[in-house]
Amino acid sequence: MAESQTDKVQTEEEGGSLKKGKQKQKKDAWRPQGKRDPFELLDSLPESEQQQFQRALHLFSLGTTLPKTLQQAKKRIYRFWETQPVPKLGETVTTHGPIAEGAASIREEPYSLPQGFSWDTLDLSSPPVLKELCSLLNENFTEDDDNTIRFEFSEEYLQWALQPPGWQVLWHCGVRVDSNKKLVGFIAAVPGDVRFYETEKRVVQVKFLCVHKRLRLKRMTPVLIRELTRRVNQQGLGQAVYTAGILLPTPLSSCRQWNRPLNPRKLMEVNYPGLKQNMTLQRMFSLYFSLPKMTKTQGLRQMTRDDAPGIRSLLQESLGQFHLRPLLSQQDVEHWLLPRENVIDTYVVEGDSGALTGVVSFYGVSSTVLNHPIHTALRAAHLLYVASTATDQVDLVEDALVLAKAVSKGFDLFCALDAMNNTGFLEKLKFNVSHTEVHYYLYNWMCPRMTPDKVGLIIPN
Repeated sequence: MAESQTDKVQTEEEGGSLKKGKQKQKKDAWRPQGKRDPFELLDSLPESEQQQFQRALHLFSLGTTLPKTLQQAKKRIYRFWETQPVPKLGETVTTHGPIAEGAASIREEPYSLPQGFSWDTLDLSSPPVLKELCSLLNENFTEDDDNTIRFEFSEEYLQWALQPPGWQVLWHCGVRVDSNKKLVGFIAAVPGDVRFYETEKRVVQVKFLCVHKRLRLKRMTPVLIRELTRRVNQQGLGQAVYTAGILLPTPLSSCRQWNRPLNPRKLMEVNYPGLKQNMTLQRMFSLYFSLPKMTKTQGLRQMTRDDAPGIRSLLQESLGQFHLRPLLSQQDVEHWLLPRENVIDTYVVEGDSGALTGVVSFYGVSSTVLNHPIHTALRAAHLLYVASTATDQVDLVEDALVLAKAVSKGFDLFCALDAMNNTGFLEKLKFNVSHTEVHYYLYNWMCPRMTPDKVGLIIPN
């Protein structure tokens, strides 16, 4: 709008307007002295205008033709992914093995970034660096299409998600602005042992790929992926597993997220996108306020460190039926499942003999609610693993709902994928299927596609 007004003033001046002097003063009045920093210019706007601008930029970055189905994705050109060792869209895979054998020589120097930016390896043991990463992710990682709900990761959550046994600081890869050292990009990998079909491999799980929303047209994402791949390859690993909410070449499996409201009034007031449309508050209450006041499973208690060997045995037996599953060491069980306040909760069922007969765990993800007069935050519990040799799975997950809803936890929502055997309890416990899909991908490995009920790996992201 400002540019069109300026053009009009210039046209009138060229036409010999008598108000030439006044118009020149008006034209110069708003013109900054020197080149304005676009970040500074945007930050100077009122908060409401900033959010409107960011919403428009968010929708523009998504594009209007983002594929939602495999058929739509096949019509799209993926120039970057066509250069990567991943299955092609539409390709029917019947074999198992690497797509590209190990390179004879691995690139020594980092990949080039656009001018004005530099690589930085993030030391998450440094509180200031961890705080910076929190700010980048919380402001730019992802948000809903209406720009009303945004993830709010805590420092404790990121330490849990990014520092499991065997983690390497080199795989916490950041991008900074040269002039002010601001962190504007990040990608991470963490190691893990995984079994896909009959093959066991040491791989990395790729997490938290994030580029500052004002820089997404600079195409930094491919460079981040290439640089992380280079660093991982230098350590002798050639495969990766990752998830995404968008369709890329080519999903190994696609799971649907289901949601179970725990605080329906709040979810309706913030217009949470996963709720059923055209449902009244009275109907919501009648559906979702039917949870018991107390848990029903005898012997249910919070996990302690001494439970790790028993939990590992339970999970090994339970996960053995799936085509894609983690191979957990005792140290992995302790890291991923041992309770941490506001991060991960795990409960076990102890039988009369003292042996463990069940386990259920869920991790918490917080979100900030934007532009709402009452509510500022949402808390969602995400099911991690559930296994039992004695207790009915429906009862065990229902107990998890009761515990998550308790005042001491304060979760507003409980989420679960239709992976593993979860379909056995989703509808019975009044979960709603959402529009959110989680697509699973393998990097540099081919194997046949699998249905969601054959996926036994959950990647907190």
